[in-house]
Amino acid sequence: MPRYILLHETASTNTYLSRMANILPGGMVIYTHRQTAGRGQKGNSWEAQPGKNLTFSMLLKRPGVPVRSQFLLSEAVSMAIVEVVSQWVDNVKVKWPNDIYCGDRKLCGILIENSVDGDGIAHTIVGVGLNVNQMAFVSDAPNPVSLAQLAGREFDLEDLLHQVCERIEQLCDFGDDVERQSLHERYVAALYRNDGRPHPFALPDGTPMMATIAGVEPDGMFVLSHADGSEHHYAFKEVKHVINELTL
Repeated sequence: MPRYILLHETASTNTYLSRMANILPGGMVIYTHRQTAGRGQKGNSWEAQPGKNLTFSMLLKRPGVPVRSQFLLSEAVSMAIVEVVSQWVDNVKVKWPNDIYCGDRKLCGILIENSVDGDGIAHTIVGVGLNVNQMAFVSDAPNPVSLAQLAGREFDLEDLLHQVCERIEQLCDFGDDVERQSLHERYVAALYRNDGRPHPFALPDGTPMMATIAGVEPDGMFVLSHADGSEHHYAFKEVKHVINELTL
């Protein structure tokens, strides 16, 4: 079972946990009411009104996957949050690789940092920023939304934290190849805009294109089918969704 440490304030729960990862047991969760320098993918920041949202990091020790299969961890964490949140709201999706969306609005960001030991993973730090009870967003983030805005009620933060962390721990307890394949298939099925239709994307230089999601490779590469029928594989940041004229 996860164990929890509450910090009244910290710069980043991922940074705090990474400094202590070698001495803390697996399953330890660091959470805070106020995160002053929360980090997202590639150095992006995360807005969170103090005391209104979940900002936490969870330590996984020896998760049992080789380095070549580390994207399984991203799939497991994403699906854990999708499953928990879907108790109260519909149309919860994963915007590749691991943003959690409801409709065209971002509900949750995930940052996963792995420490490698040979061909295996020594430990993983799972950082999560989940918008829960915040009713107004004041940063320049283009499309945030909270669970309270979607469901029309407030949520008990600690109860929600426990539900999410317990589900993460369950899904990261990887079984045989059949279970791993099932997780991968559920992740692909839950992808934002994976509906068999073309949608707008953009390359890093802004070049627009229409493409249909064809899947995700086990290593996390995003597969898009282009208008000419060709398939292309993209790593993170090599292609972006275009949402209501925003490129995300």
